Amino acid sequence: MEKQNEVNMKRKVFILHEIYGVNDFIKMQAEAYSNANTTVECISLYIDNRIFPYKQEQHAYAYFITEIGFDTPLEQLTEKILEARSHYDEVLLIGFSVGATLAWRLSTLPLQGIVCVYGSRIRQYLDVIPSCPTLVILPSHEKSFNVHDLKGTLDALPSVHTKQYLGQHGFMDCNHSNYFYESYLQAQAEISQFFEIKQSQGGLSNESK
Repeated sequence: MEKQNEVNMKRKVFILHEIYGVNDFIKMQAEAYSNANTTVECISLYIDNRIFPYKQEQHAYAYFITEIGFDTPLEQLTEKILEARSHYDEVLLIGFSVGATLAWRLSTLPLQGIVCVYGSRIRQYLDVIPSCPTLVILPSHEKSFNVHDLKGTLDALPSVHTKQYLGQHGFMDCNHSNYFYESYLQAQAEISQFFEIKQSQGGLSNESK
């Protein structure tokens, strides 16, 4: 019986990075969720696996928008997720910033859970209705839009749970100028709890919506 339980708990977590690429912060996130029953894979949206330093934020953003965008990666990411579904009991997705917006757009796939961390462009894709449990982590303030309005809209969706923490975009990244330690701890605990809930529910988490 124990062996059967172990098989049922096999999970795959995909992580989608910010405009900077698979940097140290993303790798640290991968370590945080990896364990005996969970395999974590950081997907680079950049063909050459490039990493931008934080001081090149504007250049990194321009590169992502012009060379990658929010449409082109969807087909490849969908294939990866569906392939993983044939090998793992549970497949979860966590995205940060632009990666969070991509994760949001993939939330109609047969996933067991999605976490979107400060995905500000989600506001452009509110026609997407997640079919799996979706946790959206928001900062208290964004320069380009009203976060509270977005939170109110997302709270109305049945499968979406939002959490808002004091700070600005990037508050979870200890290497970022907007890092806010207390909010990082709270958000990290919330994400870990979300993943544990998915584990305890097994492959039936979609039944709860």
